[in-house]
Amino acid sequence: MIELKSGLLVSKIRNGTVIDHIPAGRALAVLKILRIKGIEGYRIALVMNAESSKMGRKDILKIEDREIEEKEAELITLIAPEATINIIKDYEVVGKRKQEIPQEVVGLLRCTNPSCITNNDVEAITRFRTLKRRPLQLACEYCETRLTEDEVVRQILG
Repeated sequence: MIELKSGLLVSKIRNGTVIDHIPAGRALAVLKILRIKGIEGYRIALVMNAESSKMGRKDILKIEDREIEEKEAELITLIAPEATINIIKDYEVVGKRKQEIPQEVVGLLRCTNPSCITNNDVEAITRFRTLKRRPLQLACEYCETRLTEDEVVRQILG
């Protein structure tokens, strides 16, 4: 069991994924990225607004019997750039991933410009380049429309 400063006890998981260092209040967005609604049968531990010496406050998410796919990890990184993704096997951390915000985000977000070719041609795939990592700012490769971090979060939660 892990004891948090708040006194809450959270047991270890046998196999699955632990996502730590999620910015406070964004764990629900991570669950949405993972398409987890609670009815799938995964045992999930969700800690929101836990004290953190590094971040002030953070969220933590534990999902038993579920590993994160690469595309999901990329989306998580866009809304939680400090997040670490830990793979658990037989109660031990066997892999630890710290994702980087990619230079290019392909096919994961939509352009907010209604005139952009990606919104008018079914074969066009969205492509954004990263302008700034903190705060996140992306630019559409086709029409130069910019997306802020808040817009990215809204799209994911949308």
